[in-house]
Formats: sequence, C-alpha cells, structure tokens
Amino acid sequence: MTTVVSLSFISKLRPIVAFQAPTSARRHFSKNANAAFGRTTFRLIPGDLESWRMTSSDDESEVQTTATTPDLETYLNKHNLDDQVFSAISADGGLKVTVATIRNLLNEMMIQHSMNPVGGDALGRATICGLLASNGMQEEQMFQISMKGDGPLRGVVSIVNGKGQARGYCGNPRLSDDFTLQEAIGSGTVQVVKNHPDWPRPYNGITGIKFGDIDRDVGIYLAESEQRSCALAAATSFNGILCTSAGGYLVERLPDCTPETMSHMEKNLGNLVQMNGEDLALPANLMLEGKTPVDIASILLDGLGMKPLNQVTPKEYCECSEDKLFRSLRLLPREEVDDVLKTEGKIEARCEFCSKVYRLGPDDVMKRFAEAEGDPSKDEDFEEELKSKATE
Repeated sequence: MTTVVSLSFISKLRPIVAFQAPTSARRHFSKNANAAFGRTTFRLIPGDLESWRMTSSDDESEVQTTATTPDLETYLNKHNLDDQVFSAISADGGLKVTVATIRNLLNEMMIQHSMNPVGGDALGRATICGLLASNGMQEEQMFQISMKGDGPLRGVVSIVNGKGQARGYCGNPRLSDDFTLQEAIGSGTVQVVKNHPDWPRPYNGITGIKFGDIDRDVGIYLAESEQRSCALAAATSFNGILCTSAGGYLVERLPDCTPETMSHMEKNLGNLVQMNGEDLALPANLMLEGKTPVDIASILLDGLGMKPLNQVTPKEYCECSEDKLFRSLRLLPREEVDDVLKTEGKIEARCEFCSKVYRLGPDDVMKRFAEAEGDPSKDEDFEEELKSKATE
C-alpha cells in the first residue's frame, strides 16, 4: 500500500452575488426565466433572495453617448479557437463588461483529473467566475473560490491570478452525470480568499450556498461582500466528456453610471437572453454558435459605445514542485517520515491541482534532510533556499 501525501497548498477562504432577468425579458421568455434569474439584473434587497430590484429608472429616453468604433483587430478570436478574457468599458465610463471563453483550459483540466462532465461543469463555472471577478487585478494577486458543499461532488476549488493563470480541482472528479449541478454541490458555504505577496494577511470571506449553480452564488458574494453591483453568468456545454463551450460574462456598474445607461444595459441583457435561447444556460448557446468575447461584449454595450480595456489568455498553471513536497515532509515529525520510508520504501505524493505524481526514494530524502537549512514553516526561509539552489 502506497502512502500518498496531499500537495494542496490552499489558504483560508471568503463569500459571493446574484441577479434576475428584467421584467421585459421574463415576459417574452418565461421558459428561460429560471436560467436568467440572477444573471441579468444588478442589485439584490439584502436578505431577500426573492425580491430583486432594478437599479435603473423607468426613463426610456435614449442614452447620450459618443458612439465609438474602436480597432478590434487585436482582440479578434475567430470561432473561439483560443481561450480569452476580454474587457471593455462603455463610452461614458459607467459600465465595465468582461467576457471569457476557456474551452481549451477546461478540457485540459478535465484530462488531468480524468473528470466527468458534472465535475467539469462545476470546475469550469468556478474558474470562469474567478477569471471574471479578478479581471484587472495585479499580476501577483491571487483570487480563490471554493464551494464547500455536502453534495456527492465533495466541493470544488479554483484559483486564478492576475496573469490569467488558473488551477483547480473537485473532490469527486468522476462523479456520474446522474446528478444535476445543484445536487452535486449540495448545501454549504461559498468561500473566497484574495491575497498578494505584499499583503500582511489574505482577505477572507464566506457566505452560504443559495443556489448551487456557482455563478449566482459568486454573484451574491460580489454584491454583498464587495458591494459590486453587477450581473454575472457562467456556463459550459459538453458532448460526451468533451467540453464544447465554456464561458461567461460580468457586467459591473461603476460609480458614475447614469440611470439611462443602466436602463439601456438592461435592455441589452434582455436581448442577450433572447439570442441565447432556452437550450443551454446563458451564454453557452451563444458560444457554441461562434460568438466570441468581443461579440458578446459588443451586444452588451450596443448603443453605449465600447472602449476595449485589455485581454488576457488564461492558461493552466500549477505551483507544485518536488521542493514543496520536501518542505511538507520537513514539517512532519522525523520519525513519521522514517516510518513511511521503512514501510513503503519511498515517499509518493499527488498534487490535487494538476494530478502530477512525485516520488522520493530513501537516499534522496536523507540527502535533502542533511542539506536542508532554515525553518520550513517560514516562507522567507523557503524562498531563500530556492534562490541558493538556483545559483548553484
């Protein structure tokens, strides 16, 4: 029997927000009301999930903006062949729109974990929400979402940084498709942590799981914990175990947004619901039809003018290493390490994020212990040791 040491270097976590389709959209698309609920309006009455309030006025007057036709050549992504996170702002500076597509990234993660579609859907939505919510933060900053539910999926964790690098896992990646996503997640908490190397401590928050479909729960966190008035949607689609689309959008109301701009955006969100149709969750159908992040941002900002901000190419990235495995061993009592080596003849560990397996034999472990310096519990000592190794 082989002893497996966990390599999930995860910090503690924090909370999440949601929305509903505009009244006009619900009248025309009653069958799609459940899918749109929590994804196409902006502010919630605290403590009352059944009472969603429109933030715009009833004024139907035309928005006064300076229409712009920016050069979008840099941002084009024909047929969504590449993964992309694209962000833009309205001409009057009142709204920010961020749209992501991560089909390739999600397929890579599913291959790493031998994952079935239910787990893939959960991990995909969590990763999309993380990339959208963290857009614009510093490259070194980290944003982690964790769904701690009591369902058979046994939770899902996604971590992204400002470079668009992402990693994640779920507790039961091979869960069959006999369960819906909500059943798989179950009841529990949504936890979020944000951190930066220069911060004295991470920012942590936690809220309860209200819906279990991840994007609306993340929306609740953004509205309640970070006071970000926004509309958030994330979805995936599969053909067997192959992800055919994975993406989402985040529309954020900025401080100077006028009621007229909000009213116009709510109409555009209603149009987006209609264009997506009823077959798949918003905006999976649009992406299957070849709509790119730029296309979706253009629909959302139609009539408001669109000024591109930036784009990021999300990539799978894991920070595990043999050095981190040995650091974990140094934190254990030495007699326990010696006992494992005597019983099993080696130390074996699998990274929870990328499934890479590391193996250390007795001679390698003894040599590393003899050469080890500093306190393994201190990050600065560990980093100094890595620097000295690099210069040898």
